[in-house]
Amino acid sequence: MSKREKPELLIPASNLEVLKVAINYGADAVYIGGEMFGLRAKAKNFSKEDMIAGIKYAHQFGKKVYVTANITAHNRDLEGVAEYFEEMKEINPDALIISDPGVFDIAREVIPDMELHISTQANNVNYRTYLFWKRMGAQRVVSARELSLNEIAEIRKNIPDDLEIETFIHGAMCMSYSGRCLLSNYFTGRDANLGACTHPCRWKYHIVEETRPGEYMPVFENDRGTYIFNSKDLCMIEHIPEIIEAGIDSLKVEGRMKTALYVATVARTYRKAIDDYFISEETYRKNIPFYKEEIAKCTYRQYTTGFFFGPTTSDTQIYDSNTYVKDYTYLGVIQGKNEAGMYGLEQRNKFSVGDTIEIMKPNGENIMATVKCITDEEGTEMDSCPHPKQQIFVDFGIQLNDFDILRRKEEGVSSDCNCTSCQ
Repeated sequence: MSKREKPELLIPASNLEVLKVAINYGADAVYIGGEMFGLRAKAKNFSKEDMIAGIKYAHQFGKKVYVTANITAHNRDLEGVAEYFEEMKEINPDALIISDPGVFDIAREVIPDMELHISTQANNVNYRTYLFWKRMGAQRVVSARELSLNEIAEIRKNIPDDLEIETFIHGAMCMSYSGRCLLSNYFTGRDANLGACTHPCRWKYHIVEETRPGEYMPVFENDRGTYIFNSKDLCMIEHIPEIIEAGIDSLKVEGRMKTALYVATVARTYRKAIDDYFISEETYRKNIPFYKEEIAKCTYRQYTTGFFFGPTTSDTQIYDSNTYVKDYTYLGVIQGKNEAGMYGLEQRNKFSVGDTIEIMKPNGENIMATVKCITDEEGTEMDSCPHPKQQIFVDFGIQLNDFDILRRKEEGVSSDCNCTSCQ
């Protein structure tokens, strides 16, 4: 077994509810976006009040919260960045994640005591870059997506022990260099580097020959299909020993636009895998089939190990569709009980009395239960809950706890939707 310290498990959160889910399902730290200067403008993101509440909640459990401020800033952004960092001084997250040197410089001026992490957007591919950011005052650098584990291990050997390496180990991959993509800006005027990506890497493409306008010819790569930029999702659940031996300090999951179900599934699975490995490598390897089964219960695009074991190949792309694999539907998160002893939740997808659903618990258990009764907030019984985000109360005939998650297994379902309720 590795003698290294157990790495941090860093999980994304789109809102306060998902932050709490991440903490309860095994995250050591959570990264979030504020209402400005992050790279997920379409995400719900956090208001100032929710940031304060989320940080307070995480700190109760000894966990950390990092805030993204990783846009590529233009001149017009700089005054607002300084004002935003004045707010961060009051909110006091555990660290800011930054990619732009100018934004970094402003952070050092406005909040000199704040811990600063350098985003993957800064293209951090060699140990001299890490040493540069260390001299500038950074405490952590996020490795570029394009690095192999051998390259990361070499960086670890050439930087001080107190400079941390953070690395993405799970989630969506961009058809770009370290997430710095210009396709969206070119096609739609919405800049990915300012947080407004339209995901053109997932679109279906045709060729138009200039002398035959309006005649669309399909694009083929060896007859596999037309989604030529569409990458598989990263998944390193089968390679925890290699990740830890490379000397990575923080294992990062992508997905600030994902649901509580996605966050809980990924966090719980990687939490168990990491903990099992630190019991013994034998324990970890014995449970790999379980990790694979569990990680497949969240929405994904097919999995790859990315660049970790060398350059990518044609097998890293998905050419015939842009659909997600979706074996489970997210129904809601248990939050409290009413006077009748029924469990409350905000409904996320329709289910009915008599349905058998799976209850996912933070401790690793999955329990099958049948819906006995559903009522609205006034106590009126309903056969089903057809209205999205309706507050309802449910009886399963068994005891539940806050943050238990309800999910329903689907047969052969795929989705080409990119909305957060499907992810």
